[in-house]
Amino acid sequence: MVLITPDLKEKMTKAGIFHLATASKSGVPNVAPMGAVMVEDDKILIANNFMNKTMKNILENPQVSVLVWTREIGDCIQFKGTAEIMKDTPEHKKMRDMLEAKKPGAYPCKDLVVITVKEIFTCVPGANAGGKIA
Repeated sequence: MVLITPDLKEKMTKAGIFHLATASKSGVPNVAPMGAVMVEDDKILIANNFMNKTMKNILENPQVSVLVWTREIGDCIQFKGTAEIMKDTPEHKKMRDMLEAKKPGAYPCKDLVVITVKEIFTCVPGANAGGKIA
């Protein structure tokens, strides 16, 4: 288990949109932008509002990567971990409630993708590009 520091959590909140990379069992890649996200100490939680290929890939191959980058945060961070799908849990309810409060009826939050972070890397250009943070 790798803890996501308060500094990284703040950057993730400011970024707003994350890019979730998955791959099928046979290795066919997929990447999709994610906006309905919550961050916990060692987990990234993403609402399944409209995922098709992403969910299929996670069921076949739970190894995922999340990229967080915008000019505003002045950083580029890559998280690698293992995803599982949850439904009807307290976290799922919390996400549904958060999305309903933001924009009633717009986001179905069918399931919750819970990524347990195993490694964190920097992807800022320079001498430390690709360096392991945690």
